[in-house]
Amino acid sequence: MRHLIKTLKRSLAALAAVSVLAVPTFAQEGVARGEQVGRIQWGIWIDPDGCMHWMADGGIEQYQVNRLNPETGRPVCMKINTCFSGDTDSMFHTDSYQLTDSARQRLQQVFSQNGVSGYAVYGHTDSRASNAYNQTLSEHRARAVANVGRSVGALIEREIGFGETRPIASNNSAAGMAQNRRVEVVCYRW
Repeated sequence: MRHLIKTLKRSLAALAAVSVLAVPTFAQEGVARGEQVGRIQWGIWIDPDGCMHWMADGGIEQYQVNRLNPETGRPVCMKINTCFSGDTDSMFHTDSYQLTDSARQRLQQVFSQNGVSGYAVYGHTDSRASNAYNQTLSEHRARAVANVGRSVGALIEREIGFGETRPIASNNSAAGMAQNRRVEVVCYRW
């Protein structure tokens, strides 16, 4: 195992050295042509188990934020729970992504919870309209809810509109469609 780790470290070091040597040449050529150079792809994501990962350079470098349990010394990731699930019929007008005043007040309370390190917001629709329309509507609604969180200083880790792709009930009945029209707020706690 130690040999594997040493080999991996050497390989990454060699790759980094080659990258450092190649960048100035590309950068100088790009600057001469007036192009933007040196752009880094990066991202942050949280696994379903609550572990936060940081990625840079298209995945070449990756880090995981670990927190150790003081009693066992083993890594502990964040606890994830859905701290709010609201039906969009009471939060928004039909075919709209503007929040009602009562929904905004309720969400301000949700996003002001103590002990929460971050939030994710997921928008969902039923299947009545086209896939494209439902996708856009769910994205706009997730963004509207996430913006309430940002307005009270909450850290919004992600906002995703799923459209009609994640139903929790059948779309063959009015009751089922009503259940599928929802916005969920997930809380990340340490």
